[in-house]
Amino acid sequence: MATKKSECPVPEGTLLIIGGKENKGKGETGNHESPEGFDRLEIHKRFIELIGKDDPSIEFITSAAEDGVEAFEEYRVLYEQLGVTRVGHIHHTARKEVLEEDVVARVQQADAFFFSGGDQLLLSSLYGGTSFLTELKKRYIYDKIVIGGTSAGAMAMSTPMIYAGSQEVQQMGGEIKVTTGLEFLKDVCIDTHFVHRGRFIRLAQVIATNATCIGLGIEEDTAVIVRSGVEAEVVGSGTVILIEGFRISETNFQDFTKKRTISIRDLTVHILGDKDVFYITKTNPLHK
Repeated sequence: MATKKSECPVPEGTLLIIGGKENKGKGETGNHESPEGFDRLEIHKRFIELIGKDDPSIEFITSAAEDGVEAFEEYRVLYEQLGVTRVGHIHHTARKEVLEEDVVARVQQADAFFFSGGDQLLLSSLYGGTSFLTELKKRYIYDKIVIGGTSAGAMAMSTPMIYAGSQEVQQMGGEIKVTTGLEFLKDVCIDTHFVHRGRFIRLAQVIATNATCIGLGIEEDTAVIVRSGVEAEVVGSGTVILIEGFRISETNFQDFTKKRTISIRDLTVHILGDKDVFYITKTNPLHK
């Protein structure tokens, strides 16, 4: 039986996925010692460089934040210092607002978008299936825009998306809660504040139960730039932990009705630093 061939488009857009607590020009550098030659504003300077325009328009989306006004103002002041004055603010507190407010024109006109930190489950529940997210995804696929996100705003970019599961319970099978994220990256799970908050086991559990996926554990003040959907580069003062489950030979996840610690054999782990590049492996056939 003949089958129709469907080509999955390669995204024209670029992602900047930040592990949280990125330096904004002050003394903090996440919760680790800074390397030699550290540039406090490196991550946000790279975001502007990736846009590639002299006078870019950036929309800051703070819907994940508890105080959207405060979150936006911090970025507005920072980007004004970096020479960017065309900044917009998108903030929603209820899904009904998203459905009623027409922000599609703003999505069509901006050069870049940035999701603040906060609660990633708010982002997926507010924007999933809306014209706002659909238009943003179209632009990411077909236009040379840049989409950035930090902390919760970074975690929401991928699918699967972790939304609950603390350091205290991560070693217990079935205690990590996962849902569908915004899907700018499929078959990738992103975890942030990764080293400081000791989240290795929770991400490993997600990958072991979704072995088609890879895990990106991103340290604070550290980011991953993703071009063409698969070409990745590390930037910032910390490390990125890349977890792959393709070669897992054995787990004890068959029965989550029993409360017990997890066991995973032959998990593959890579530790990457600034300027390291890697390829996001895809095992699923490409499809829209």
